[in-house]
Amino acid sequence: MLRQLGKSQIQVSSVAMGCWPISGITTLDTTREASIQTLHAALENGINFLDTAYAYGIEGESEQMIGEVIRGRRDGVVIATKGGIHRVGKGQDFDARPETIRRECDESLTRLGTDRVELYYLHAPDPQTPIAESAGAIAKLITDGKAITAGASNMNAEQLKQFHAVCPLSAVQPHFNMLQQEIENDIAPWCRENQISLCVYWPLMKGLLAGKLARDHQFAPGDGRAKYPMFQGDEWQKNQDFLDDLRSIANDVGVTVSQLVVAWTIRHPGITTALCGAKRDWQIQETSAAMSIELDRSILAKIEGALQRRGPSVSRAAV
Repeated sequence: MLRQLGKSQIQVSSVAMGCWPISGITTLDTTREASIQTLHAALENGINFLDTAYAYGIEGESEQMIGEVIRGRRDGVVIATKGGIHRVGKGQDFDARPETIRRECDESLTRLGTDRVELYYLHAPDPQTPIAESAGAIAKLITDGKAITAGASNMNAEQLKQFHAVCPLSAVQPHFNMLQQEIENDIAPWCRENQISLCVYWPLMKGLLAGKLARDHQFAPGDGRAKYPMFQGDEWQKNQDFLDDLRSIANDVGVTVSQLVVAWTIRHPGITTALCGAKRDWQIQETSAAMSIELDRSILAKIEGALQRRGPSVSRAAV
């Protein structure tokens, strides 16, 4: 079943494919062939929503691969891309000046092989550029037909309000998962009140909540996950205890841990879609199946009990 994106007429699947991993920036063992197969698998398994960004790749590899895959079936795919961040080696720089937004959007459209995207996000606020100016630039993209509607990512509630006053938002993209529910303090209630979709990333917390990393897992050099508190020390051990609980619950439902977590996420109030990153076709096949999983009250109560036992976690944002 498709869901309405904000107040727009755009209909999106409740699981989207997050196309950061296929860029290969911080994800190990990516190949173009496997990434192309993963994109095809997403579209063949009921996902119509692909989420990318200008900064996903040194030369926009993520957008380029999407452009290749959607050729000949563009009208059946909803594309979101973002501007305002660009890569500097494996790092990033913030530049959301209006002239930069316009240039990055044009380059993104060229890479994607299309004349417009359904959703264009400000990737993150630029400390040197007033949000109103960046929002005005995206409003102009919509007027010019290069984007159908607007989104904003990696912003606090006050910044979102500033953006929305200049360019009405259809979608907000924050991080959110079972262990990182900070948006419920302010962003989520505001979005629900204003009929703005929440399109959340990290529903599986960079693979942690997939339940496939053993308690004694050692991260390879270059694996960007090791820098997050969730994957370190006492937090790691607490999360592994939590995953033991989730495995038991998933077994009761007859699904995988990933499917349980994503099914819970997309049924959370106000969340329109969960962005599930993948670099292999079997990964997106697994998470896409969560769209058809129903969780009854007893299962939801068990999950809540596990969360209570886990207690507050140490969180960190992506940017």
